[in-house]
Amino acid sequence: MIELKSAEEIDRMAVTGRFVGELLAELSGVAAVGVNLMDIEHHARRRIKERGAVSCYWDYSPSFGRGPFRNVLCLSVNDAVLHGLPHDYVLRDGDLVSIDMAVTIDGWSADSALSFIVGTPDPADVKLIEATEVALEAAIAAAKPGGRLGDISAAIGAVAHSYGYSVNNEFGGHGIGRTMHEAPHVANNGRAGRGMKLDPGLTIAVEPWLCRTTDKIKYDADGWTIRSADGSRTAHSEHTVAITPAGARVLTLRPTPGDASAAPAGKPATAS
Repeated sequence: MIELKSAEEIDRMAVTGRFVGELLAELSGVAAVGVNLMDIEHHARRRIKERGAVSCYWDYSPSFGRGPFRNVLCLSVNDAVLHGLPHDYVLRDGDLVSIDMAVTIDGWSADSALSFIVGTPDPADVKLIEATEVALEAAIAAAKPGGRLGDISAAIGAVAHSYGYSVNNEFGGHGIGRTMHEAPHVANNGRAGRGMKLDPGLTIAVEPWLCRTTDKIKYDADGWTIRSADGSRTAHSEHTVAITPAGARVLTLRPTPGDASAAPAGKPATAS
């Protein structure tokens, strides 16, 4: 069942989304050469607790994975692209890191992800990350009221293919609102004009992810971490988006560098 949210409910989701966006931006600054992934995980745990938020990942038990997920972040490095388990790994120069997180505040959820490079960037990695970001932008632009879900999927696929990448459709975006995963599924490739109608009030997480030289994946022994089948590098970008009468509203925007209006994650902005 798909629940359309009211304007007030979308505003409440936006409160959660702002926190998610701010914390992701903060975590990308914490990540650096020489930093342990577990330090990033524990930093996020502290911030989430301070805010009074609840991680959507903790104790998550889908059909895949081995046992409940007992972390608040998915931290995926290099050839790992989705559901990476935080573990004792010290970041090295040139590592490509993807951070994915979802939390609930006052009963409303938001989910977002970003990829970045620590230390010296490889141009091929920069291109890969850019492709996911441009695909996400195209998907958001296609998320128009009265359109079709396939418009979003087709926009993602078109960008991926224009960059020379193939698309894996086993995992994609999803509805979100009172819980992290709701209907509908949002595929990362598809045909425009097909699928359910995009009505105002629909809230979805849109998340293009790509592997550099394959569209095949494999799982680590932990049952969670998903990697490119050929060991090539990967990237992942995601925002929570609401369909409104005026168009798509991104609920998980991250503060831009130098944005004085952005408060540190977990703290309210003060009036000037």
